[in-house]
Amino acid sequence: MAQFCASCGQQVPDGAAFCAACGRSTSQMGGSAVAAIPGQATTAGGLTDNLAGLLAYVTIIPAIIFLVVEPYNKRRFVRFHSFQSIFFCIACIVATIAVDIVARIPVLGWVALLLWPLLGLAELIIWVILLIKANAGQMFKLPVIGDLAEKQAG
Repeated sequence: MAQFCASCGQQVPDGAAFCAACGRSTSQMGGSAVAAIPGQATTAGGLTDNLAGLLAYVTIIPAIIFLVVEPYNKRRFVRFHSFQSIFFCIACIVATIAVDIVARIPVLGWVALLLWPLLGLAELIIWVILLIKANAGQMFKLPVIGDLAEKQAG
């Protein structure tokens, strides 16, 4: 069964003493440094990483909290989803403002009437996909936003 580093989420070969990506020992914390599924590692008495990643997408507030609170800001999986959630919220706000600006242009105002519901539907579909992928323990990256979040997560 493939194992993944609980610290960085990279696959660790069976019997390896250290993670090749982050260098963390697989025997630290009583053997809990290696998880069977990425994003499933737990902290003592805390949320699983996949649940914390899912909650990061609920609003921007849990994402910011997970970046500040101690056990979660050390987990690459949770940091990635928190940053991607923040960047996705910013992108949604920018897209909404752009459509609103187009709506104010006299000749192109009717285009905004077509774009507004399509934009809202696209944002909803992407948000649901992000929730499902985070809950499944996957580090699903959006095209541009995901790369920025991955850089920030380390």
